[in-house]
Amino acid sequence: MENLKKFKKDYENIQQKYKLPSFEMLNQRFDIEKLAERETELLVREIRRAIIDKAANYFKFIEIFINPGAAPMFFVAAIKRMNGIDRAPLEQLYIELGKMEVDSIELENSYDEKKEAEFIKKANEKWDSITKRFAELTSKMKKSFESKEEKKDKSYFG
Repeated sequence: MENLKKFKKDYENIQQKYKLPSFEMLNQRFDIEKLAERETELLVREIRRAIIDKAANYFKFIEIFINPGAAPMFFVAAIKRMNGIDRAPLEQLYIELGKMEVDSIELENSYDEKKEAEFIKKANEKWDSITKRFAELTSKMKKSFESKEEKKDKSYFG
């Protein structure tokens, strides 16, 4: 608990310096409170890494739909049932998340607190749009689970 209080205080100083979003908002979106257990002098870098970890998970999930040949069987079946899914919005989201990863990798090469803070602000601004589009994808996927796929030919099991 003490670590979290100190973390919030340290964040508050950086938040004011760079006009960053509230701790509560970033914590709800990117689970940054878990960073309180780490001792660091590079707080904004650690927050950026937490953001990119979550973005990378979304990126990998979308990649399953763009390149289903490498997808686990569970998703292959779901993808087959998702008739008429529009690839263009998926590809756009995939590119947007990919750009975030590239920007993050660039920041790994040399530390610049101001650039790290800018990344946090931009990622946070984009996150509503990203999560809205991601919610649409998961909604379609859930609906596909509810629909029954008719087998066109008999398999070994039936």
